[in-house]
Amino acid sequence: MPVTSKDPTEPTDGPVAGATTASATREQRSLARRLGMGWHLHGDGRRITPGEVVAPDERLAWPQTIGVGIQHVMAMFGATVLVPTITGFPVTASLFFSGVGTLLFLIITAGRVPSYLGSSFAFIAPISAAMSQHGIGGALGGVLVSGVALFLVGLIVQRAGTGWIHALMPPVVMGTIVALIGLNLAGSTTEAMVTVPLTTFSTALAIVVCAVLFKGLLGRLSILLGIVVGYLVALAQGQIDFSPIGEAAVVGLPPFHAPEFHWDVLFLFLPVVLVLVAENIGHVKTVGLMTNRNLDSSNGRALMADGLATTLSGLGGGVGTTTYAENIGVMASSRVYSTAAYWVAGIVALALAFFPQFGALINTIPAGVAGGAGIILYGMIGVMGVRIWVQNRVDFSNTINLMSAGAGLIVAIADPTLDIAGMQFGGIALGTATVLVVFHLMTALARWRGTEPVSADPDENPYESSEPGRLG
Repeated sequence: MPVTSKDPTEPTDGPVAGATTASATREQRSLARRLGMGWHLHGDGRRITPGEVVAPDERLAWPQTIGVGIQHVMAMFGATVLVPTITGFPVTASLFFSGVGTLLFLIITAGRVPSYLGSSFAFIAPISAAMSQHGIGGALGGVLVSGVALFLVGLIVQRAGTGWIHALMPPVVMGTIVALIGLNLAGSTTEAMVTVPLTTFSTALAIVVCAVLFKGLLGRLSILLGIVVGYLVALAQGQIDFSPIGEAAVVGLPPFHAPEFHWDVLFLFLPVVLVLVAENIGHVKTVGLMTNRNLDSSNGRALMADGLATTLSGLGGGVGTTTYAENIGVMASSRVYSTAAYWVAGIVALALAFFPQFGALINTIPAGVAGGAGIILYGMIGVMGVRIWVQNRVDFSNTINLMSAGAGLIVAIADPTLDIAGMQFGGIALGTATVLVVFHLMTALARWRGTEPVSADPDENPYESSEPGRLG
């Protein structure tokens, strides 16, 4: 019989081949863990062990995991599409960058922090101001700069920790900044209340009723359900034009836009960065408490991931992103903290972005519906600031706290526009600057003179809470 020689490049049998295969498998598992995708099955994969939760590095069987992922999509959907609807940004592009941002967040945090990145309501005011002067390109420039700034903050936090943030923005300052954003936005609902009062107040009432009547997932979908009710009321009054839906393609790419940079509006976006920092740190702490894990070491990565996601949104036409408390609520009720479910949610958001007719349908939401949702949402933003004061027991008998908060709020509500060397500063930027300057100036003078005890503790974390909250 002829003797055949074996190709040396072919795999061989025996111990060497087994060792090679095992090594390759270990490398694949190591890479999966670094990307946050090294999940192992929780129990039998079909049910959650009593008294336990599905940890971030665990998952249920894929059918159950996909089901939880769909719940996350439903929870984030109302707020994520409402922001581009209010600001005039393309809905499908915002969904696209929301999905991309979520997947990047999961990879950068190595799957340690289960979270969804959706459109941030903190961007509404600066985007609206920039759009009125320079169109979508000018607004995207501000979003991009915000993302870069947030990424740099995350880089510093990763190396130096969060102590300097707490010193810069103690509870009285952070609570004021959050509250003044909501109060500043209040005026944007006036036109809807005057011109289409039935649609506006029907939407607001529906959100309130759904939040009270329903529990669990339906309760967390109160914004989405309220928008649906308001939409039906507007439809009955003939306020909706469906023609753009027929003109849109069934399948296609999202409408991408390039950023432009205009110094006169870029500074309007800086206060947003402060809010996103506080919100991100607070959500990481909340998830850590709920999963019984110390995630403080992930703060820097989480901020960098959110910053990168917002930067990409600014590059292509999406709204800036933030971590969503609605999805924290889904985790709390389902006891599933698996990041695998968030991969499902991110992929679904990406898929929806490639249906232009879907985006056209969302764009038919009339101003009255957006205004009605705004009444509730902007009010919630304002009260979230008050909540920070209450949770951290801010002492308003202290003159420093009282004057700092009062001055910042009044400037923001008055909403002046200050032009300095061609750069415009609106109410939110000026209110933020006011509370920061007044607080730190009064604190420095009081310490120098010894005339006033400072109740704000720089070491106190104003963003730690066992309950989720969002300025999304």
